Amino acid sequence: MKICNPLFRTDMPDPDIIRVGDNFYMVSTTMFYMPAAPILKSADLKHWQIASYICHSIADNDIYQLRNGRNAYGKGQWATSLMRYQERFYACFVCHDMKKTYLFSTDDIEKSDWDRTELEGVYHDMSFLCWENKVYLVYGNGEIRIVELKKDFSGIVEGSDRLLFSTPAEGIRLRCEGCRAYGKDGWIYLLFIDRPEDLPGKRGIRREICYRLRDLSGSYERKIILYDDMWRPGCGIAQGPIFDDADGNWYAVMFQDSGAVGRAPFLMSVEWKDGWPVLGKDGKVPESLTVPFMEKKTGGVIQSDSFDHRENVLKKEWQWNHAPDHEAWSFTERPGYLRLKNRKPVQELLEATNTLTQRVGAPYSEFQVNLDCSGMKDGDYAGLCVLLERYGQIGVRQKKGKRCIVMKRRAGERAPSETVGKGMEALKEWYSVAESEIPLTVDRVWLKIVFRLDSWGSGAETAEFFYSFDGEQDCRFGEELPLFYSLSLFTGARIGIFSYNEEREDGGWADFREFIYRDQEERNE
Repeated sequence: MKICNPLFRTDMPDPDIIRVGDNFYMVSTTMFYMPAAPILKSADLKHWQIASYICHSIADNDIYQLRNGRNAYGKGQWATSLMRYQERFYACFVCHDMKKTYLFSTDDIEKSDWDRTELEGVYHDMSFLCWENKVYLVYGNGEIRIVELKKDFSGIVEGSDRLLFSTPAEGIRLRCEGCRAYGKDGWIYLLFIDRPEDLPGKRGIRREICYRLRDLSGSYERKIILYDDMWRPGCGIAQGPIFDDADGNWYAVMFQDSGAVGRAPFLMSVEWKDGWPVLGKDGKVPESLTVPFMEKKTGGVIQSDSFDHRENVLKKEWQWNHAPDHEAWSFTERPGYLRLKNRKPVQELLEATNTLTQRVGAPYSEFQVNLDCSGMKDGDYAGLCVLLERYGQIGVRQKKGKRCIVMKRRAGERAPSETVGKGMEALKEWYSVAESEIPLTVDRVWLKIVFRLDSWGSGAETAEFFYSFDGEQDCRFGEELPLFYSLSLFTGARIGIFSYNEEREDGGWADFREFIYRDQEERNE
């Protein structure tokens, strides 16, 4: 079976992968979106579906509840390491905003909400390492450290945290981080990314580095095992796991910054030569490769949804923007619909709770939903949105008993890095807000957003906004929204269903049905 790169045409960064029998399981980073730390499953390495989430929420506090001006944008669940050890599954990730490391375990990897242990301190970009009947975390940025976990995984062995070795700093813009650790054939292999400084006529790009050790004394050998930017010059493909299949074939999955769609993973074969892993074809990422599996299709990680559900349980493809208010949404209050209720006033999209999101996919994604606004009150605004730093929305807003279709977007030049680094309030001041509106005299309207992401960040990427009264004849509305990736959110573009009140606490509600997703192939049918 042939697999073309990238493996995912959507945001799926910081992967780690383990194999259980003939199935592969992958964990990825979704930052502030909840539930956190999705576990994906595949039987053929080509088709993946979301099987579970490691945790439903991180903390019940202002940061994760979007209260009192606090938020977790650009933070949250980060670079999870995944391991199977003595018939139990373990995962570990850092939350820099909480200044904690979270260790999880379960006996069923496809069950959500694992058992949790909190470790004080930040073990940045850690990886599990099983070595000589002990389990360690290897972590750090440049200064690579190691710490031993207790036998029962209840915490850290006191006094075990120490420096393992230091990685080169001269001529390096980003020192080694993003660890993936393995023991094989009497060797310890530690894989990292780094990034050299730019040189005259040559831009330094992210690359994958392997350190090889015989023991934990810190003595090592070092080798560059992947240094390729493939189809997006200046954006190196790096950071991810190596793993084998049941027949002993080895693979690697590494990701690349890919514009507004996010960070997209690439699959490649791995050969072992002279005791070193060689990634791809002579250290280069292939456009495609053949794997020895029968194709087993799944529903994918982006899906349509009728919202006709008997219980208040979301399909696994959905994530909330931050932790949801579970009293403010329902499938059962009006069967066949998703109901979002407005319980507190906010001024803009990024402050609103209960925005329900999915990833978007390159090169083309189209999303449509039907909105019944008969339950709305004055101040309510509900519809579809593009969730990014410079966001855009199309929906229905009610004021003084009258409704309008409103297209609302952040406008102005892209915020510079120094403004991005100051957080959401600084960005709110930087961008102006542009609005277009037309009167609405009916209770139901179809809303649509079309994403064009075929440049993968090397050219213009856009979203367009539409409304319709019959779901077929679309009317384009407002200006096209330029899209870009930003470290303020640290995630790719998302489609979102939103509803909030701009004026009052006792708002009404919005009812949504028939959320429809179409990709490039479905568009051309």
